[in-house]
Formats: sequence, structure tokens, C-alpha cells
Amino acid sequence: MPPLPRYPTAGELAARAAALVERRAGDARLAPAGTSRAGEPLWLLSAGHGERQVLVVAGPHANEPVGGATALRLAERVLARPELTDGVTWNLLLCVDPDGLRRNEDWLHGPYTLGNYFRHFFRPGFLEQPEWLPDGAAAAALPETRTLLRLQDELKPFLQVSLHGVDVGGGFVEITRDLPGLDRRLARTAARLGIPRELGCFDALHWPRLGPAVYLIPPPSRGDLAAAITEAAVESTWYHPHRHGTLTAVVEAPMWGVAAVEDDSEPADAAAVLRAVTTTLRHDTRLLELLLTRLRPHLAAVPDAARLLAPVEDYLLVCPGLAADWDPDTVAGPGARPLPALSNAHLAALRIAGLRLALRTAGLLRRLARAARHVPAGTLTELDRLIDQRCADYRDSCRARWIPVALQTEFQTRVVLDAFELAAAQDTRAGSRSGEPGWGAQAVVPMHRE
Repeated sequence: MPPLPRYPTAGELAARAAALVERRAGDARLAPAGTSRAGEPLWLLSAGHGERQVLVVAGPHANEPVGGATALRLAERVLARPELTDGVTWNLLLCVDPDGLRRNEDWLHGPYTLGNYFRHFFRPGFLEQPEWLPDGAAAAALPETRTLLRLQDELKPFLQVSLHGVDVGGGFVEITRDLPGLDRRLARTAARLGIPRELGCFDALHWPRLGPAVYLIPPPSRGDLAAAITEAAVESTWYHPHRHGTLTAVVEAPMWGVAAVEDDSEPADAAAVLRAVTTTLRHDTRLLELLLTRLRPHLAAVPDAARLLAPVEDYLLVCPGLAADWDPDTVAGPGARPLPALSNAHLAALRIAGLRLALRTAGLLRRLARAARHVPAGTLTELDRLIDQRCADYRDSCRARWIPVALQTEFQTRVVLDAFELAAAQDTRAGSRSGEPGWGAQAVVPMHRE
């Protein structure tokens, strides 16, 4: 089956997976692993019959559809290469948040412009994202989260891969345990496909760097909501299967690439860049807070307004704190962490992150405004102006360029296969795992060759 030139919808994911199973009935299976809050099936595509398990989770963030396309390509790839299923079963959860993915369908098939993407953007609030465990695994409330936890505990995979997408920036990997050599393989794949690597990732600003564009996820900790939104080192399904010896890799593929995120050189004047970034972020935050105040009285009759308001409030909650953390002229408060030594790659990532927060918030507010019966005069115009200005900043100042869906998918697929081969070899060398005598006797999976 040829790769998709565009992102698949939830329905297309299921249909293409079913067609694959029909062609390879002896080697592949498709079954619902659970249901979403809206009653959508959470489809699990399995390839191979081995005892060693790999779990691949696609679509944990509703605005990151590349993972579904990658899951389909991975299934095709592993079924075409018998050594990848020798003693191994691949379990691919095609989309863990199909309800959220459906809310992005207005831009999913294009045109792939920054304006179209952000005007139709949807991503649920932090507390409605399936991978996070704000109150711990035992108290997981979302059916999608409970399904994922059950799969982890039943399969006890030696490798879990979470497929994510970066809207603007570069590719990178976050991982719960070192995989020596992954950074070199990532560099090779990125160079061959023309994908920039994110060498100063905003998500991992305070995390250890294991190699260029490979970051170590710290053990989870409890913190307030603002910290949880901006720092992924909270209780999550990334760390939950750690008790089974599972290594989790989060593989990020960019939609729009920015070459500057790969510039690891020392900046000429970091303070000046940070002042510009924080000034813009504070300006945009004040404007968005004002527009939300104007809109809020008119949202009572908007269907499901709470689901659009939750991420708006999340973003507006964290923006002032981030601006204070990044501002070189702000006196750090108690408990604040100083910025690490910053490269030009870090500065590019922080600039991109500030623009991203404003654009996502503006896009969600625009959706609310368009759904309301009465909107205060000028509100939509101001939101459109802000979206146009910040998209122009991405295009003209950051030099963001669209990366075709097929290239995004191929990049993510190759990185997953590299992580699989390294993790399989590491797992075999480690000997038996807890509760599973003789695990280390399994054959090492041959190294991936392109």
C-alpha cells in the first residue's frame, strides 16, 4: 500500500489497517483495545506472533497526526522484513485520542499552511491528555488512559514508543534510559531526509542531553499544574511500565522545519534575544487575556465550550511564568531554576515556543468566537491579525518550511526502527527480566539496514 501524501483521519487509519490485515491475515490482527469518551474504538494493530512485545502509541496529542501515518508504515515495514518480527510482536495503537483527532479534521487534509493549521487547531487541556497521570495511575479517569495502562501491564513491553509531532522546529527523541548510538543514527536519518534536529529543545530545557537531539526523561515528580504543563517530568504513561523493565522513547517529527534549531553555536547576545522573546510573549498574553474576557460572557450557549476553554486557560496560566523565567532582567523568585547555558539552538527553540503559545491560544479563541452567536465587535479581526502576524514571524524570521507528510512519516519510522534494534539488543544483553525467566535467551534482532 503506497504511503499517504497527507495525514489520515481516524476513519482512514482504521480502514487502511483493516485492508492490511486482509492482505496479511496470518501475520496481522486488528481489534478494538477500548473505547474513547465519545465511544470511538481505540484500534490496536498487531504484527507478528513473538513473545517479546513492542507497544507503539500514536496520536497522544490530537494536533499531532503524523503518528497514525507512521504506525501504518511501521506495520507495513515490519511485515515486509521477517527479522523484525522474529520472536517479537508489534502492538500499534493507531490513535489513542480519536475524539481529539476528529476536531482537527478541518486542516488535516490541507492546505498545509501555518494559517490554516492554527485557525483550525485543537488540542485538549492538560487534564484531558491521555498520557498524563495528574493523580497517579490508580486514579486515571480517562477511558483512553485506562486502556493504555492496561495494555502496558498486560504486554509488559521491552520497548514502548510514543509518536509525537512538533508543529514548528526539529526532530528529537526523549527517552527513559540511554540507548548508546541512537544519537548517531538519528543524525544520519535526519541528514538523509533533510530534517533539522532540535539541539536545544524547549520541552527538555532542564533535562540531561544524552547526545545531540536525544534527551533523558527525568523520573516523574509531583508539582503544580503550571509546572506539569511545561515540564513533562510528571507522572505519566511514559514511566508507568518502567516497573516491567520497559524503555520508553518519545519520537518527535516536525511539520515545519527550522534550520536554526540545529545551530549549537554560542550566541552573540543571548540577553537581547531573550528580551525580544519575552516582550512579544507578554504583549500577546495581555491581548489574548483581554479577548478572552470579552468573549467569555458570550460562550454559555456554545456547545462543548469547556473543552476549548480548558487549553486556552492552560496556556494563559503558563505564559506569564515562562516570560518571567526567560527574561534576563527579571529577578528569579524562590524555587525558580536558572536557565542553562544557552546556544543559538536554545534561543531559536524558546522563540518558537513563545510564538506557539500565542498562536495556539488565538486559534482556540477564534474557534470559540466563530461558534458564538454574538461576538464583540472587532474580536475576530484582532484574532486574525495576531494569527497572521505570528505566522509571518514563523515564515519570515524563523524561516519555517513545510516538510511533506511522507518525509515526516519516513523520518519517524526510521528513528523508531533504530530505537527498536538498539533496545532489543540491550534487552537481550541484560539477561532475564523480573518475572520472566529466560528472557535473555532470545535472539538479538539484526541491525536495521536501509
